[in-house]
Amino acid sequence: MADEFIKGLSIFTGAGLAWMVLAGWYRTPSFESEQQLVAPVELADSATMFDSLGVLLMDVFFWFAILGALTFWVLVPAVRRAGEALNERVG
Repeated sequence: MADEFIKGLSIFTGAGLAWMVLAGWYRTPSFESEQQLVAPVELADSATMFDSLGVLLMDVFFWFAILGALTFWVLVPAVRRAGEALNERVG
């Protein structure tokens, strides 16, 4: 169980850090505003392909952090417990 926890924590920490860096670049209009990291993305007309890729990766890292952590913290242990219960019932 400890290795599932550390895998989930590693995914959550790594992807969360990547999301925070990208959100700091693209979702923080100014550091005096109250909407740091959660403001809507405003790309200028001169946005490059890398800006579009950064915005896309920001959403990918967010969902990877959430779903990856939940997978290793909830789904994998639940499947193992269900398998153990099924083996006890059958055997």
